[in-house]
Amino acid sequence: MSVPLVDGFGRVHRDLRISITDRCNFRCTYCMPAEGLDWLPRENLLTFEEIERIAAVMVDRFGIDSIRLTGGEPTVRANLPVLVEKLAALGVDLALTTNGATLGLLADKLAAAGLRRINISLDSLRPDRFEQLTRRADLNRVLDGIDAALAAGLDPVKVNAVMMRGVNDDEIVDFARFGRDKGVEVRFIEFMPLDADLSWSSDKVVALDEIVSTVGDVFPLVPADRSHSPAALWHYADGRGSFGVIASVTEAFCGSCDRVRLTAEGMFRNCLFAVQEHDLRELLRSGADDDALAAAIAGAVRDKWAGHAINQVHFIRPGRSMSQIGG
Repeated sequence: MSVPLVDGFGRVHRDLRISITDRCNFRCTYCMPAEGLDWLPRENLLTFEEIERIAAVMVDRFGIDSIRLTGGEPTVRANLPVLVEKLAALGVDLALTTNGATLGLLADKLAAAGLRRINISLDSLRPDRFEQLTRRADLNRVLDGIDAALAAGLDPVKVNAVMMRGVNDDEIVDFARFGRDKGVEVRFIEFMPLDADLSWSSDKVVALDEIVSTVGDVFPLVPADRSHSPAALWHYADGRGSFGVIASVTEAFCGSCDRVRLTAEGMFRNCLFAVQEHDLRELLRSGADDDALAAAIAGAVRDKWAGHAINQVHFIRPGRSMSQIGG
């Protein structure tokens, strides 16, 4: 019988984010400096069996019921459908976040292995700007990947767009229209201080209120009831879908956060912005049993802080970027 995974503030955690690689087939300007990053040696990455074991402990002992695979870019990990099948067998709500560039080849295989939901990161619909942001001329491949995910029956298909002042904030309505026409749910994300080039500042954040008013000026909206999801949702009044805004900066949802994270090399993080990590890989490879793993996980979650404190004087920026932590 499982027991809730609870922190010191009474928050129950049911959502596990697993980064399976720090590598990517894009070189996005806010994820990776121009000179690139030092990749982890392959032997430092958790194996599929190690990932499965940690996930199984968290499902069986703590009732984790949602797992999302992230990166880096998870589709660059060889034999990804094998891992999907292992985790799907745990009976969880299994999802994947990807840049979509190889989904045209993988979507059917991932769906057949047990993947049900997918989020596709896409920060511009304009070919020249997409290439500038990703250092790759692959927008059409990503758009084809979205079509492939829909054709494979993945549901929902969500498109994540990080809004940055002076970079792509003039595409808000374009993204809303794209979501309506394509039948996908766009998730606008406020720009967070996890960029690899350390260029983040509060004046680059496009806030929830501005995004909603910009969309609402063109398409009448009806707000949805707020759930435990990090995204605040709005429905289009004409019934043609919905969109969300993840306002991690201006309207932090730390009080209802139910996520924990496992990095590609096996470091357990109790918050996206945590400055401390807990080494589960060392436990695994030193022969620790499931009781020891569970105790380490429970202790880490008990130590979770109240919130990340972005824009406050005591905010501490993590030492790693989003691509190294996992989304």
